[in-house]
Amino acid sequence: MSIPALQARPAWLALKQHHRQLRRVHLRQLFARDPQRGTRLAVEAAGIYLDYSKNRITDETLQLLLQLAQESGLRGQIDAMFRGDRINSSEQRSVLHVALRAPRTARILHDGRDVVPEVHAVLERMAAFARRVRSGEWQGHTGRRIRNVVNIGIGGSDLGPVMASEALKHYSERSMRFRFVSNVDGTDFTEAVRDLDAEETLFIVSSKTFTTLETMTNAASARDWLLAGMRGEAAAVARHFVAVSTNAPEVAKFGIDTANMFGFWDWVGGRYSMDSAIGLSTMIAIGPEHFQAMLAGFHEMDEHFRSAPFDRNIPVLMGLLAIWYNNFFGAQTVAVLPYEQYLKRFPAYLQQLTMESNGKQVTRDGQPVGSDTGPIYWGEPGTNGQHSFYQLIHQGTRLIPCDFIAFARSANPLGRHQDLLLANVFAQSEALAFGKTARQVKAEGTPDWLVPHRVFPGNRPSNTLLLEALTPAALGRLVALYEHNVFVQGAIWQINSFDQWGVELGKALAQRIVPELEGAAEPELAHDSSTNALIRRYRSLK
Repeated sequence: MSIPALQARPAWLALKQHHRQLRRVHLRQLFARDPQRGTRLAVEAAGIYLDYSKNRITDETLQLLLQLAQESGLRGQIDAMFRGDRINSSEQRSVLHVALRAPRTARILHDGRDVVPEVHAVLERMAAFARRVRSGEWQGHTGRRIRNVVNIGIGGSDLGPVMASEALKHYSERSMRFRFVSNVDGTDFTEAVRDLDAEETLFIVSSKTFTTLETMTNAASARDWLLAGMRGEAAAVARHFVAVSTNAPEVAKFGIDTANMFGFWDWVGGRYSMDSAIGLSTMIAIGPEHFQAMLAGFHEMDEHFRSAPFDRNIPVLMGLLAIWYNNFFGAQTVAVLPYEQYLKRFPAYLQQLTMESNGKQVTRDGQPVGSDTGPIYWGEPGTNGQHSFYQLIHQGTRLIPCDFIAFARSANPLGRHQDLLLANVFAQSEALAFGKTARQVKAEGTPDWLVPHRVFPGNRPSNTLLLEALTPAALGRLVALYEHNVFVQGAIWQINSFDQWGVELGKALAQRIVPELEGAAEPELAHDSSTNALIRRYRSLK
C-alpha cells in the first residue's frame, strides 16, 4: 500500500493545527497541571533512562506523533530493514548494520544467504590479529613489538574509530598509542607520526575500494615515511600495514599481504560501520572482549528498537520529537551535550551519522520532500559548553532542542567532581525548561533597568539520557540509539537515509582541478570566473 505524501497525512494536518494551539503554552504550565509529569514522561530500556518530560508536548501531541508514525508505515520500514530488504533504493542495497552485532545464534538473510556466520568469521580474524598485536607476538620488520597504531581513513572509516578511541580510552591498552589520519592536508599526517618510531608503528588503511583519494594519498605518504625509517626495505610494508578493504588486487599492489586484509560488505554504509572491520583499531585498543561487550550493547538497543511498542520505544520517541521541533516549530538544529569528557568526539560523530543520512531534498521515489529534513546536529561536552554557547540556547532568539547525556558513575572518581557534574546537567535542563521571570528577577532586588537582561524565557525543550556508566556496552547502546533515531526521522520523511550522493559532486570536480594546479604549464581553464581566478591566484602563490 502506498504511503500518502507527508503533508497529506491526517496526523500531519492535525499536528499543524495542534501546534497552533500549543506553541504559546509554557512548560511551567504543563508541569503545574500534571505533578507526575516528570516521572510519567520517562522510559527506561536497554540500560538508558530517557526523561522527555521537558519537551513542549502534551498527551495529545504524543498520540498524534505516534499516529504519524503509523500513517508513515514506520513499523513496516523497521521490519524491512531487519529482514534485509533493499531499502537503500537508489543503490539497490540492503541496510544491515544490525547484522554486524547480531549474536551467533541469529539468522539474518541477504539475498537468501545468512550473513551472520560471515560477520563472526571476520570478527574472529580481527580478534586473533588484535591479540597478536596487543601481546607483542606480532612484530615489526626489525623484530620490535608494535607500540603505535595509526588508522588512515576518512568519513565513516575515521569518525567512528576516532570517537570510540576517545570514548573508551579508560579501557584502552595504555602502553600503546593510537593516532588517526583523515585529512588530505599534509599537516594531519605529519603531526600524527612526528614523535613515532617507524619500527614500532602499524598502519591500518581503511578504504572499501582502496582508491579513495584522501585515504590513499595519506597511505602513500605513510609508506614513504615507513620506508625512510627502514632504509628503503620494501618488505617492511607487509609487517607494518594491514588493510580494511574489499579490493584484494589494489591491496596487494600497495604491498600489503592480503592475508592481513579484513573485509566488510556493501550492505554496510560507512557511517554505520564502526562495529565492522573498520573498528579494528578500536579492537586493538580495548581488546576483543570489550569490543564484544560493545557489540552486545548495540544489539540490545537493536532488539529494543525492533520490538518495543512505539510509545515506550526510545529511538522512536526521540525521532518523533525531532520531527516535532524540526517541522512544526521550525527548529533548525539539535544540540547534543554529553556531560562526559570521554565523549568529546561524540557530537562530531553524530554530525556525519545524522546529516549525511538525512540531508536529502527528495523522497525515495525522487519527488520533492516538501518540508525541511535533516536538522543540524552539533555540540560539545558539558560543562565547557556552559561557558560558551549556552548563552544563546538560554537567552537567544532561536529554539534549540537539546539532548543531555549523563552517567551516574565516573570511570575516574575524584572527590566531588561527579556530583558537581551531574548537578550541572540537572540544573541546565531545569533552567532551559522553566527559566526565570521578570517578577523573580525583581524579587532578588535587581534594578529595573537591569531586569530585562536577567530574564530567562525558559520553554526551551530538552531530553535527558541517564546511564549508569560509560562502558563499552553503554557506548554501543548510545550509538545504536542515534542510528535508529535517524532511521525514524527518515522513515517519516520517506527519504533514503542510506545513500550519500551529495558528497560526489565536489569530489568529482576536485579530480578535474588537481591537474590544473599541479601542471607546469599554465592550464586552459573553463570554470566560472571565481574558480578560474582562485586557481590562478593559488598557482602564483605556491
